[in-house]
Formats: sequence, structure tokens, C-alpha cells
Amino acid sequence: MAVYTHVDPDDLAALVARYDIGSVLSCKGIAEGVENSNFLLETTAGRFILTLYEKRVREGDLPFFVDLLDHLAAHGSPVPAMIRNRDAIAVQQISGRAACIIQFLSGISLTHPTPAQCEAAGAALGAMHRALAGYGGARQNSMGHRHWRDIANTTGHLDTVRPGLQAIVDEELGFIDARWPTGLPAHVIHADLFPDNVLMLGDRVTGLIDFYFAATDFRAYDLAITHAAWTFSADGSTCDPARAQALMRGYARENVMSDAERAALPILARGAALRFLLTRAHDWVHTPADALVTRKDPSPFLARLLRYRADDAASLFAE
Repeated sequence: MAVYTHVDPDDLAALVARYDIGSVLSCKGIAEGVENSNFLLETTAGRFILTLYEKRVREGDLPFFVDLLDHLAAHGSPVPAMIRNRDAIAVQQISGRAACIIQFLSGISLTHPTPAQCEAAGAALGAMHRALAGYGGARQNSMGHRHWRDIANTTGHLDTVRPGLQAIVDEELGFIDARWPTGLPAHVIHADLFPDNVLMLGDRVTGLIDFYFAATDFRAYDLAITHAAWTFSADGSTCDPARAQALMRGYARENVMSDAERAALPILARGAALRFLLTRAHDWVHTPADALVTRKDPSPFLARLLRYRADDAASLFAE
């Protein structure tokens, strides 16, 4: 994976000159992404995010993401616009990489969300799903359950990440292959709505960002991912019932779930925990030590997986 810690000043100036966004004042790397190289770009016209696309984001998918954000913005979701240049083109090239300049949104991402903030996030997810129910675009979920076995295999023997992990993953892959639900409502979903992909001011959501895993899948799976991301302790050992109930309550306020979706949430959540356990284990093994992107410990998602496997897992999704 190519990793960029800076952008050539001449290349950057030439890129910005194609837009009506002023001239460059500064461009600083943001060491928060796990997939792309992101920079805070300041110009005489304001702040923007410059993203250079790496690794799992294919250049051919970028028009889909541009169109998706246009659709969501038109339906009132608080998403950042991909800025178009004077020729109305959003996807550019810089330093040999596909790149976009993206609107900067105010707000902060959270580390320890409160129940009120979880409720707001759940409501924002539900409203986004309502907007996406009528969206005509589609994209295969390259991180969906049919690909998890391949991710495990390309990581290498998982016991090098944590002793005993290989046996747990093998068992879980077999369980999911046999029991993954079918026929649930599906459309494009975010598929990565962690707290660092939601911007907030107080208890108000000001931005939903980083849609680069967005793909067609069950909407209830998107809720399960968000549940795993927002309601657990940092080490993944404990699900906070107040936060979990608030998240579910916020979602239900904006989107009505079917009985089949509710019944499927425990297995969908097991899948969500396994998906992030596997991709984090893969990145833990394969990301260079000097990368600008952040490696994340997979262990908290093993803890979530074990919690979702418990007999009382359905109680975690009560409103």
C-alpha cells in the first residue's frame, strides 16, 4: 500500500487551481483514516478535506460514492459534498493517485458517546436508510459475509495475532455460512458508521462521513454494525444497556423494522463483529509500521463477538 505523509506543493497548487476554492495556505496530514490518506487543506476560501485513495477503494467506484453523496444531500442527510472543479468533475489525480476535495463539516467525532448521542446517531442512521430506500444505485459489498473467509485466509494463521483466534474464527465462519439470513430489506448502506465517522456538536449530528465501504446489503446489518460500534466499552467486553437502548430508540423513531429484521439482529451483529475482527487482524499483520494510517487492535471485536454469541444476545437490542 502506498502511504502519503505529504503532498508535493506544486502538484497541490496545480490541483487547487482547477477549482474555485482560493489558493493553498496549508495542507496537513490527518493520521486517523485506516483506508485512505487524508489531509486538512486550508485555502483562502476556507477548510476542505483532501483525500488520496488507497488500498480497498477502487478508482472505478469513486463515481458511485460521488452520486451517493449527492443523493443523500438532496434528501437532507448531513453529508459532505465532494467539491467539483470548474469542469464539474469531482474525481481528480494528484501524485499518481485518485483524489477528491471534500467539504469540511463542523463538529467533532466522539470517543465515549453518551446515551443521548447514541440516540441521535441511531436517528441519523434511520433517516439515512429512509433516504437510501429509494436510491437506484448499487455496489457489491466487497466486505460482505461471502468474503470473510477469504480475508481470514489472506491474513495468515490468526494465532499469530492472538493465540486461539484461528479456531474461534473457523467456528464462527461455519456458523455464519449455515445461518446467515436471506430476504431482509436491502439497499445501499453505510457499513462503517463508527463514532469517528459521525460528527457531532453536543447531542446533534452535524455530519455523516467516510462512505467508502458503502454497498448494497441488509439495512439491519448496518444497524448491527452501528450497535457494535457505539454501545460497547473500549475493550469490547461490556455493552452499555443505556447506550444500546438509546441507539435502538433513535433508529426506531425514523425507521420501522420488520419482525424478521429484529429476529436477525443477533446473528447480524455476530457477523459485524467478525467482519471488523478479521479486517483489523489483516491490517494489524499487513500495515507497515511507519504508515500514516492507524492500525487498530482487533481484540475488542473478538470480545464483542463473544458477547453477541451469548444466549441472551437478543436482549442487547431492546428499545
